[in-house]
Amino acid sequence: MAEQEEITLDDDSIALEDSDESNVSDINVSGIIPFIQDLYQRAEDYRNNDEERWLRSYRNYRGLYGSDVQFTEAEKSRVFIKVTKTKTLAAYGQIVDVLFAGNKFPISIEPTVLPEGVASDVNFDPKMPEQLKGDTSLSSPYGFKGDGKELPKGATEKSLADMLGPLEGKLGEIEGLEEGIGKTPSAVTFSPATIAAKSMEKQIMDQLQESGATKQLRSTAFEMALFGTGVMKGPFAVDKEYPNWDEEGNYDPIFKTVPSTSHVSVWNFFPDPDAANMDEAQFVIERHKMSRTQLRGLKKRPYFRSKVIDEVIQAGESYTKKYWEDDLSDYAPDHGIDRFEVLEYWGTCDVEMLEDNGVEIPKDLKAYDELQTNIWICNGKLLRMVLNPFKPATIPYMAAPYELNPYSFFGVGLAENMDDTQTLMNGFMRMSVDNAVLSGNLLIEVDETNLVPGQDLSVYPGKVFRRQGGAPGQAIFGTKFPNVSNENLQLFDKARQLADESTGFPSFAHGQTGVQGVGRTASGISMLMNAAAGSIKTVIKNVDDYLLKPLGEGMFRFNMQFNFDPKIRGDLEVVARGTESLMANEVRSQRLMSFLQVASSPVLAPFAKFNYIIREIAKSMELDPEKVTNNMDEAAVQAELLKGFQGMTPEQGQQPPQAGQPPVGANPLDPTGAGGGNIGTGQAPVPNEQGFSGNDGQAGAAANQAASEQPPTNEQLQ
Repeated sequence: MAEQEEITLDDDSIALEDSDESNVSDINVSGIIPFIQDLYQRAEDYRNNDEERWLRSYRNYRGLYGSDVQFTEAEKSRVFIKVTKTKTLAAYGQIVDVLFAGNKFPISIEPTVLPEGVASDVNFDPKMPEQLKGDTSLSSPYGFKGDGKELPKGATEKSLADMLGPLEGKLGEIEGLEEGIGKTPSAVTFSPATIAAKSMEKQIMDQLQESGATKQLRSTAFEMALFGTGVMKGPFAVDKEYPNWDEEGNYDPIFKTVPSTSHVSVWNFFPDPDAANMDEAQFVIERHKMSRTQLRGLKKRPYFRSKVIDEVIQAGESYTKKYWEDDLSDYAPDHGIDRFEVLEYWGTCDVEMLEDNGVEIPKDLKAYDELQTNIWICNGKLLRMVLNPFKPATIPYMAAPYELNPYSFFGVGLAENMDDTQTLMNGFMRMSVDNAVLSGNLLIEVDETNLVPGQDLSVYPGKVFRRQGGAPGQAIFGTKFPNVSNENLQLFDKARQLADESTGFPSFAHGQTGVQGVGRTASGISMLMNAAAGSIKTVIKNVDDYLLKPLGEGMFRFNMQFNFDPKIRGDLEVVARGTESLMANEVRSQRLMSFLQVASSPVLAPFAKFNYIIREIAKSMELDPEKVTNNMDEAAVQAELLKGFQGMTPEQGQQPPQAGQPPVGANPLDPTGAGGGNIGTGQAPVPNEQGFSGNDGQAGAAANQAASEQPPTNEQLQ
C-alpha cells in the first residue's frame, strides 16, 4: 500500500516492552516467531542454487578443487592456476580506485532544480535608493491581475525570510531583499539552497567517516566482484562513545546516538525470494553469529528485552553450521562453534499479530492491515520487536549487483563468468605438467629372462645388473615418450584469452606482459585501457543506482528526521558520483582547462561559472575542493589581498614603447630594430651589413656590377 510509506511513528509507543513474566510462552502463543522462521526457511531454500554458484567462485578464487572434480589414476598433477584470483582482485582494485578517485565518499548533496521551501537565489543592493526597495514577500506566480483567476489574498504569498534556510538569521532583517540573482554590479547574491546542500553534505560526510563507511564499501565491492552481489546496511542508529575527561582527570565519556553503516556478507543475507531487487522486497532477514559478549551487548541498545536475553544465554549456545561454512572455513568439518544464531527481521507484519504480542498500536495506525517492523529472535524467543522508526518506513539494506542477473535478486560476479575457462586452464595445465614429467624421464623395459633371478629391478646411477651366462640379446631397454606440452600450453593460452572475453577484463589491465599488436605502443595501450574501462562502467553504474544513491538518501532522511539543525534543511537531492570518475582524470583535466581558456574571453566570461570550473579541476587532480578552493566570500577577500600585493610591486607591467624607441625586447644597438621576436622599425640594411637577409652572393655582386655599368639616364645627367 502506497500510503504506508509516509507513516510517521512515535518511538514511545511502538515497542514490545520487557516484563517480569516468564517468556517461555512466546513460542507457544506468539505467531510471530513461526512466521519469521518460515520466511527464513523459504528464503534459504530459494537461494540454494546461488550458494552453489558462490561456492564455485570461492573455490576458484582460493585455488581449491571441489568434491565434484574427480581425478583418474593417470592424472598425477593437482596444479590449480589461480587466474580467477588475479582478475577478481584487479576488478576489485579498479572499482575502489574509481569510487574513491576524489579522496572522499562518492556522494554529494545538491539542491533540486526548483527547490521548495528555500529560495534558490536571493540578492540585495546596498546602493539601491530607499524608494526603489521592495518588500520581502513573493507575489502569486499564477496568472495576472484581471484574468479572472485571482486567488484569495495570501493564498500563495510567502515571506522571503521564511525561504532563507540557513541564512534566515543573517539576512532576515535586511530590507530590500529580493528573490533571484542580482542585476546590478553592486548587488550581493546568496544561494540559500546551495548553502543548505553543502551544510547537509558536510554533515553526512562526517557521519560516514565516523561510521567507517569507506571500509565497509570496500568490503562490499570485494564481494561484488567475487560473488556477484555486495550488501550494505544503513543507516541505523547506534550509541557511540566519545572519550571525555572531566576537570579532575576522571574518564567521563559522552554517549551520542549517531547513524551508522555496516557491510553485510552475502552469506548472511536472506531477502524476499519473490523480489528482483530491494525496491520489490517485502522483507529481509539477516543472520548473525554472536558470542555471549555480543549478545549481552544488545541489552544496552533501545527496546531489547534484557530478561529474555539472559534466558537465551542461560540456555546455552545454539549455533548450527550450514553446509557451505565447512567449505569456507579452513578448520576441520567437525570443528564446533560456540555461538548463538540470531535472526534480524525487517519487513511487514500484520497489525493483528502485533497487537496479540503486546505491541500497542497508535490509533492513527490501526486502520492499516500491516506495518513495517524490526524483530530479533534467538532460540525461539523474541529479543526485540518494534515498528520501523524511519520515515518513510523503508528496509535499511542495499544490494548492488556486479552484473545484473535477469529475473533474479542476486547478480553475477566476475569469478562466475570465467568458471568454465578456469576449468579449461586447470585441465590443460595439468595435462602439460603430467606430459612434461612423463617425457622428461625414461621408461625402463626389462627382460627378466636374461637376468639372474631375485635381483632388485630399481634403477639408479651406478646400478649393476647380473646377466645369466650365455643369454642372448639386450636385457634392459629405455623408452622415451614424446613431449606434447607445448600444444597443451597453447590451448591454455587460448583458454586465458577466452577468460578475458568472458569477463570483459583483459589481462593487460592487470599487468600482463607480452601484449602484441596495437598494445605494443603507448597510444595503443591507452586505447586498450579506455576500452577496458568500458567493462567496469556498468559495474560502477550499478553501484551508483543500487547502493550509493539509496545509502545517501537514507542518510539524508535520517538527518531530516532526527537532526533539527536548520542549516542543513531544504529541498535537496542526493547525487551518486561513482560514474563521474570513470573518465580519466588527465582527459577531464585537459577538457576543463580548455574550457577555462575559452571562458576567459571578456565576451564569454560573464556566462561561465568559474567557481564550479575551479572545483572540478581540483577534483580531476585528485584534490579536495573544500581544502584548495575558496567560496565567493573567501575569494573576495583573497582578491583584495592580491590587489594589495600588486600595489607593493615596483613594476606595474610592461609599458608600450614610446615614439622613436625600439620595441620591447629589441637590441637598442641594432639599427635594424630586430630582436625579441618583434617586428621593429629602423633603417633597412644593405648587403654585407648586419641584419641583411637578401642574396649577397655572386648573383648579388653581378647584379650590383651590372647596375654600375649601365649608362646614366637623362634625369641623372641633368
